[in-house]
Amino acid sequence: MSPRKNRRTVSGGPSRGGGAWTQETEEGPDGEWIVRAISGAGAAKAYRCPGCDQEIPPGVAHVVAWRADDEGGRDRRHWHRPCWQARDRRSPRVMRSRDAPRY
Repeated sequence: MSPRKNRRTVSGGPSRGGGAWTQETEEGPDGEWIVRAISGAGAAKAYRCPGCDQEIPPGVAHVVAWRADDEGGRDRRHWHRPCWQARDRRSPRVMRSRDAPRY
């Protein structure tokens, strides 16, 4: 079951040029989230995706998400779009040491 997207949408863009973004509120099994879609032109820095632990390079479109109850979005995270959409279908990534057992 995919998260339900509410119809509350805000559009805008960064204050210093760059690409535009759209922002929506999504409800899912893990709560209510503010989700901002960042265009490739608006992605100026590299970020680490919490879903796959891979880098999102500059210039790649992605989403920024934070809990709706997080005032000001201080705990926001940058995600690949597919990783964000699959967050409820995958378990947390477990970091193992080199010789640790895989069970």
